[in-house]
Amino acid sequence: MKTKKEYTLIGAGIMSATLGVLLKQLQPDCGITIYERLDQVGAESSDAWNNAGTGHSAFCELNYTPENDQGDIDISKALKISEAFEISKQFWAFLVERQLVSTSVPFINDIDHMSFVWGDGNRAFLKNRYESLSAYGIFEDMVHSEDFEEIAAWVPLMMQGRNSNEKIAATRMAIGTDVNFGSITRRMIKYLQSCDAVQVHLGHQVEGLRQKETGEWEIEVKNLANGKEHTAVSAFVFIGAGGGALKLLEKSDIPEGEGFGGFPVSGQFLKCTNPDVILQHEAKVYGKAEEGAPPMSVPHLDTRMLNGERSLLFGPYAGFSTKFLKNGSYLDLPLSIDAHNIFPMLSAGLHNISLTKYLIQQVVQSPEERFEALQKYYPQARFQDWDLITAGQRVQIIKKDPKEGGVLKFGTEIVSSKDNTLAALLGASPGASTSVSIMLDVLKQCFPQEMESAPWQNKLREMIPSFGSSLIADGILCRKTRNRTTAVLKLEAH
Repeated sequence: MKTKKEYTLIGAGIMSATLGVLLKQLQPDCGITIYERLDQVGAESSDAWNNAGTGHSAFCELNYTPENDQGDIDISKALKISEAFEISKQFWAFLVERQLVSTSVPFINDIDHMSFVWGDGNRAFLKNRYESLSAYGIFEDMVHSEDFEEIAAWVPLMMQGRNSNEKIAATRMAIGTDVNFGSITRRMIKYLQSCDAVQVHLGHQVEGLRQKETGEWEIEVKNLANGKEHTAVSAFVFIGAGGGALKLLEKSDIPEGEGFGGFPVSGQFLKCTNPDVILQHEAKVYGKAEEGAPPMSVPHLDTRMLNGERSLLFGPYAGFSTKFLKNGSYLDLPLSIDAHNIFPMLSAGLHNISLTKYLIQQVVQSPEERFEALQKYYPQARFQDWDLITAGQRVQIIKKDPKEGGVLKFGTEIVSSKDNTLAALLGASPGASTSVSIMLDVLKQCFPQEMESAPWQNKLREMIPSFGSSLIADGILCRKTRNRTTAVLKLEAH
């Protein structure tokens, strides 16, 4: 009799939920155990209030299309992220079609994605970006304007009290969306709990990982409610614990995890408390980040749908904390420093003096200075209509580099063991929005033979019809795919 495979997923966020559903669909007889240190699912980085990335599809995020000194714009990252988001939508549409997740309150909603800039140099940049991106079918719906009245029709709140002679420009993608990642995470975990051989343990912290001679992993787990400890055995381990993944990767002692460090950055937002103001703005409007600012600090005036209620946020304002998780410990950063990563971390620090300076400036900002940043996007904003809230904690990757010693990397990175029995996900944005593509990469790295098999290939195309094809190169396929997911997810056709 064939023994079913036992898999362990650490962290009950969007990544583990996605990987769990994929594995259960591809290998229905597998056993899955999920450990989460908090007493709720999706309550850390995936939670709607903690997640600054609410549908990153590269439609409006200017940091995904960097410009070099010669004025050339690199759009490769934007194309890749946009395609990855379309893959996520296909997977979510599959879950909805098969009624594997409930849709009583939508977890995805229509919302325009816009970029907004001012000044001659920035206007030239935005025009160049628009022309480069709109040449591809995946961005063919993008509209560009430098006309004050037209932009005012798109975002009237932002134009009120603004000089009509100001040199501004904007791009608009009406097919943008807002995603509540905490909501879709909880729905996927609920589905997994309804499956055979799936266990979800909340309030349980993984204390240690040790690989046996057989290749299996012994996992030391502590029940935080009663202090009891037990050891579990698993054929495969995925560490999807957000900022906490780095510490667990170190405990695994796999050679591939050496040389990695983490640099924590927190985020704060101004939240609008005036319902009349909230109703006057309906878009995600992104500007350009200040020089030296990390990508997660790109300013945006952002309409959000949170559990069916409309909200308006502006930010983020970067902060610094030594915690790796919002619900973590102030000792997280100092305890993460070891002989294997101290040199890369010091080197990365020396090469990122401007980032350190920026963070210090952000931390010591007065409420009035934060409000001035908002007024650049909403000139008639009133101080009393906005409250400061703290969002999630992100840990940027510091990676060993043969030339630089250590480099600070933005984005996400999969670190897997040579024998494919363990994988960890490090990093942050665009994270959740591209979760399906990232988890497919985990499967490719850790289940290479199965991924090439006919049963898995057929099932993957059932879940993700474009699997194996390029939505970047094939504009017709992209349009067909979008039309289908728009209908299934009950989004508005544009």
